[in-house]
Amino acid sequence: MLFTELQSILQSPIWQTAPLLPIEHIAVDSRKLFVPENTLFVAIKGKNHDGHHFLAEAYEKGVRNFVIENEKVALPFRERGINYVVVKNSIRAFQKIVAWHRSKFTYPVMAITGSNGKTIVKEWLTQLLAEEFNIVRSPKSFNSQIGVPLSVWQMRAEHTLGIFEAGISQVGEMEYLQRVIQPTIGVMTNLGSAHDEGFKNREEKLEEKLKLFENCSVVFLPANLVENYPKVVEKFPKKNPQAQVFFWNYELSVSKNAVSFVKKGFQLTCKLNSTLLPFQDEAYLQNMALCAILMHFQFKIPTQEINKRLALLKPVSMRLELKQGIQQTYLIDDSYNNDLAGLQIALDFLANQDQKPAKVVILSDILESDLSGKKLYQQVARLISAKKIGFFIGIGEKIFEHQEAFRDIPLTAFYKDTEDFLSKGFFQQLRNCVILIKGARKYAFEKIVQKLEYKAHRTVLEINLDALVNNLNFYRSRLKPETKIMVMVKAFAYGNGSVEIANLLQFHRVNYLAVAYADEGVELRKNGIHLPIMVMNPSEESFSLLAEYHLEPAVYSFEILQKLADFCESEHLSLKIHLEFDTGMRRLGFEPQDVGVLLGILQKVPFLKVASLMSHLAAADEEQHDDFSLKQIQTFQKITQNLEKKLPYKFLKHILNSPGIVRFPEYQMDMVRLGIGLYGVEAGGKFQGNLQPISRLKTVISQIKTISKNDTVGYGRKGKVNQKSRIGIIAIGYADGLSRAFSNGVGKVRVRGKLVPILGNVCMDMAMIDLSQVPDAQVGDEVIIFDETHTIQDLAKAIRTIPYEILTSVSERVKRVFYSE
Repeated sequence: MLFTELQSILQSPIWQTAPLLPIEHIAVDSRKLFVPENTLFVAIKGKNHDGHHFLAEAYEKGVRNFVIENEKVALPFRERGINYVVVKNSIRAFQKIVAWHRSKFTYPVMAITGSNGKTIVKEWLTQLLAEEFNIVRSPKSFNSQIGVPLSVWQMRAEHTLGIFEAGISQVGEMEYLQRVIQPTIGVMTNLGSAHDEGFKNREEKLEEKLKLFENCSVVFLPANLVENYPKVVEKFPKKNPQAQVFFWNYELSVSKNAVSFVKKGFQLTCKLNSTLLPFQDEAYLQNMALCAILMHFQFKIPTQEINKRLALLKPVSMRLELKQGIQQTYLIDDSYNNDLAGLQIALDFLANQDQKPAKVVILSDILESDLSGKKLYQQVARLISAKKIGFFIGIGEKIFEHQEAFRDIPLTAFYKDTEDFLSKGFFQQLRNCVILIKGARKYAFEKIVQKLEYKAHRTVLEINLDALVNNLNFYRSRLKPETKIMVMVKAFAYGNGSVEIANLLQFHRVNYLAVAYADEGVELRKNGIHLPIMVMNPSEESFSLLAEYHLEPAVYSFEILQKLADFCESEHLSLKIHLEFDTGMRRLGFEPQDVGVLLGILQKVPFLKVASLMSHLAAADEEQHDDFSLKQIQTFQKITQNLEKKLPYKFLKHILNSPGIVRFPEYQMDMVRLGIGLYGVEAGGKFQGNLQPISRLKTVISQIKTISKNDTVGYGRKGKVNQKSRIGIIAIGYADGLSRAFSNGVGKVRVRGKLVPILGNVCMDMAMIDLSQVPDAQVGDEVIIFDETHTIQDLAKAIRTIPYEILTSVSERVKRVFYSE
């Protein structure tokens, strides 16, 4: 597509002074650019971000084609050469452009919607239909108003089938996605409670979802819709009465085959013998049945072949995982994803990781593409080069054959297969870097992951980076555009991992970080964090580190101020400092009456520049103390006004913490400090539904024993059973963060969906649980300590503490895995 074509597509005038290069990519984020000169940047104005603020950044990176709502941002670049079109709504313009692109292709396109299972059905169909079709599909779970057009833009002439998922959260959204996808085949997985809050009732939600299928020639709907929502189903389809509408269902059977089929009119049933299938969970069985029905009734694949392919189904990894590796490395494990769209997403994720100075990509042959070998690997090389990857390792006969395509990458190595790579021992030279490992299943890249992954015990804290971003954006949505955000990453980022969390926050452009001690700040600096960092508890011994690593101390007493001044004067240094005032917390801080003396000292030490004034609310989360909180704020305002009059420069002012942000928004001042709210806990409780838990602590059952009536369990014989019982020994103890306060039934953990009590005293490295109510539990089963269902709030309540303590108690010896869906 050429930029000039946008004039007719969007019915809007264009400005064109830059060269007209073909548009091959569309971007909505200036941080995620591939081949900028061939990219169209769509500046989207959203609730939390405005893409127009980053037009200059995109321009400096090489983008010359823009869709914008505000022409003023483009005016400075007119003389330098820029192409842009001004529209009323950038999202709708983006969708129109992609709808135009979609209309050029005539091969079948399937659209999948539903409350659950969209992504896994799409991924499994891609596996199951790979022999018949060259499939273009939504990457990961790209199913939103922006994700859908990004997905459909991938359509090319070499594809023979499109599979895209669509999700909505409120009325009025689906009609836009329908225009973009223009599906010929419609599929609904189910209708559940997800996003109920955006609709008056389920009937309205179903009506909205069905709009996706109004022009489809064939539609597959869950059979239970006929019984539960007969009026809605009866009216569908409105626009295309010629469409065939089938209703699908599944039943368990004891047939000698994994699947068989029954068709009665428009009722399609898949009979499953679950013992012959690779997954036993009910949701998986339902998804497999739907896939089988589509293969049989839509794509006419013989039943015998369907049985054969279902037996070979592989689990779907729907997330990118960042793990700690050996030799000071991090690993991005995407070892079972192998197409160009997935590669682009993974490279974006890799580009965000600045914890280590070098980035490495290990990539197998790409099997899910119909491009010719030379053309395919030239395109791969362009993607790798665009993200400035310093070291590329290619594994596979095709990539080995086309290694010349990667000649512009600084350092490369190529191997014909995984065993060759491992046998050479080259992986032992990978140090102090972030490594993306991405390959087709046949190359067994899990062997590479096993070699490079840091071996820790089997207790893991999983941190959902997408949930963290959701929480950050929720608090951002409560702020004025000009209000800055300081995020607390002290105490190992509330137990979640300081470096990794700080890196994500840096990518999402927070303004400040805060740590408790200087060594925490030093660790961040050593791992690529360049944001301003405030140190809340500086000590005299740490002054040289503050200066060396450009850390900014919070100064709370005359003693620390004088010592810092003496140090800077003797070393001929200057430092930014933050002055902390005690307005009622009765913790660290100058008193309000200290302002006069403080001013006198500051005027004598110009090498100490005040970056900000701060105070801390003692009870912002409790409405009963609102008068006290307001009194604190008023006291702080008087202090800042006094200092503003006397100091010859400006400084930032901040007093609101996480609960203060939502309860006292009129007092945002220049900056707010976001702490526990980022990690998924809204201290006041009122807005907890807007936040997502970011972490899940899990372990495994190491051993199962059957013990007799009246046997005792654990140290001090504190646990006693009143009947013959099955107990499990789990690989977590108080040294990992499972407090001894959870002993003797106070604490519960979840096994196979059921809460079971802890027996006896929690030991240092393990604990015992009662499995009497989970007779099918086995050694190796996952045990959930806390997650989004059995929450840290539940655990805190059980032992009469606060969620902060639960989070920060998770030991650093517990392995952290960071992931993005």
